[in-house]
Amino acid sequence: MRRDSDADAILASRRDAPAFAVLFERHFDAIHGYLRRRVGTDVADELAAETFVQAFASRGRYDRRRPDALPWLYGIAHNLLRHHYRTEERVLRAYARYGVDSSSADANAYSDRDVAAALAELPVHERDVLLLFVWAELSYDEIAVALGLPVGTVRSRLSRGRTRLRELLGGSGQYDDEKELVDG
Repeated sequence: MRRDSDADAILASRRDAPAFAVLFERHFDAIHGYLRRRVGTDVADELAAETFVQAFASRGRYDRRRPDALPWLYGIAHNLLRHHYRTEERVLRAYARYGVDSSSADANAYSDRDVAAALAELPVHERDVLLLFVWAELSYDEIAVALGLPVGTVRSRLSRGRTRLRELLGGSGQYDDEKELVDG
């Protein structure tokens, strides 16, 4: 059985709005999971829902040459997160000061105080690329689409973010790669 592409579902939803539900079913968990790790469950619930509301509203502008809508959805989610960066940075600094109860239902990858402090120190544009690469497991090309950047910029920001993260952690070699680092 042939599975329609996301682009096909978006096109169909322009004639039949309920057809958009296919995108929600395919991608909600990935978008919500990424947002949850960034801002916690409660805010992620709201932002994930808003991501799909905005995607639905702007579906007429979707580039149908791109069969996979997930990077586009991450881009929308990222734009919504931009409004929450100040809060995120305050949360990271609080985690760095006080730690996190890892048994809590909302505990996330910021449970390591040193990593939380280091992530809070990264410039937002480097933190975004690093977390889309590690948590969302997007390729360089997909990150470029999500953030509206050239692939070369994604590569350089990821490289700088990795280097800066290691420097902030004292170059101890405690972590072999950034996935281990931010996944704890």
